[in-house]
Amino acid sequence: MASSVDMSRRNKKPRLLTEPERDRLDEFIDSIHYSPRYSDSEYEYRHVQLPKNMLKAIPKDYFDASRGTLMLLWEDEWRGLGITQVRPTRLQAQHLAQPLSSPRLTPTVEPRRPINYQPPVAGN
Repeated sequence: MASSVDMSRRNKKPRLLTEPERDRLDEFIDSIHYSPRYSDSEYEYRHVQLPKNMLKAIPKDYFDASRGTLMLLWEDEWRGLGITQVRPTRLQAQHLAQPLSSPRLTPTVEPRRPINYQPPVAGN
């Protein structure tokens, strides 16, 4: 299946957080909301909503200024923000209902993994 991800909406390579940037995000980790998992015929998904105040602590180069949203993030980037999922997952999409200036903004990311995924057995 061909990927429909617009690669221009992400950094050319993962931009990892620095230690001070990561430290600023720690207070928000327990406030990240995870939806129940759901699936289509090919992938399993889960919406992840980030706390509104977390946006101020996320580095500016994680945002797409032309759209006023977070960029499509590499797995290393969204894991660095404190989002956890069972590996392997791939960021399918992230959506923001309103521009960054909105006080009601709730950023959502949607990691996915193949349906019926079985993790590799250690030592094989």
